[in-house]
Amino acid sequence: MVTIKSKQEIEKMREACRVAAIAQKAIEEKIKPGISTWELDKIAENVMRQNGAIPAEKGYPSGVKGVPAFPGSICASVNDEVIHGIPSKKVILKEGDIISIDLVALKNGFNGDCARTYIVGNTDKENKRLIDVTKEAFFEGIKYAKKGNRLGDISHSIGQYIEKNGFSVVKEFQGHGIGRSMHEDPGIPNYGKAGRGIKLEPGMTLAIEPMVIYGKSGILELEDGWTIISEDGSNAAHYENTILITENEPEILTIL
Repeated sequence: MVTIKSKQEIEKMREACRVAAIAQKAIEEKIKPGISTWELDKIAENVMRQNGAIPAEKGYPSGVKGVPAFPGSICASVNDEVIHGIPSKKVILKEGDIISIDLVALKNGFNGDCARTYIVGNTDKENKRLIDVTKEAFFEGIKYAKKGNRLGDISHSIGQYIEKNGFSVVKEFQGHGIGRSMHEDPGIPNYGKAGRGIKLEPGMTLAIEPMVIYGKSGILELEDGWTIISEDGSNAAHYENTILITENEPEILTIL
């Protein structure tokens, strides 16, 4: 069921999202060659806790049979890791890498979710273009995140933009509603047909998140039960914000 947030709930969403954005900013400032993804994880967790939140990804999902609890406070996915990379002391960033950081702050019972892909030092122009297109795909999508439009309008715009630029859409994973739970209805694919899906209404809070592969769209899951990599070894990028559907333009809650 898709939830419509009250004014009081929206204020709590804004605060959780603000903390998530602060944590992303803190990570961005520390990314450099030689730092481990474990260190970035600790930075994010400390920032969240200092701001009265907890990292919702840590231990997720709790008590689900057959699914290992995620051990990190962030997902840290390097180069060909598309999503859900597990932070590790053994993963040391080097010049030219790209890294996607996905994090969720839980505060006062509500979640704020955002992801960014960062460059470590300097990298080649194709990595930069991949990151730019992934980010821009989000903004192309939310042009349609307006009252009365259909969910498929967002999905179609995102997928069309990615493919027009020669990259591949990850179809096995998608964006989602968000609020008291990290993942709520509706699911939001990054491809699809315009005019399909539920009508958008003020008070909906959605996590829109293009996930893009430089090469072919095939993916694989590693033995850790979490990390998703590109099948052909090409790099991937991820960009996400939590947004609010309003009476007018959408409000992006996870940008400071």
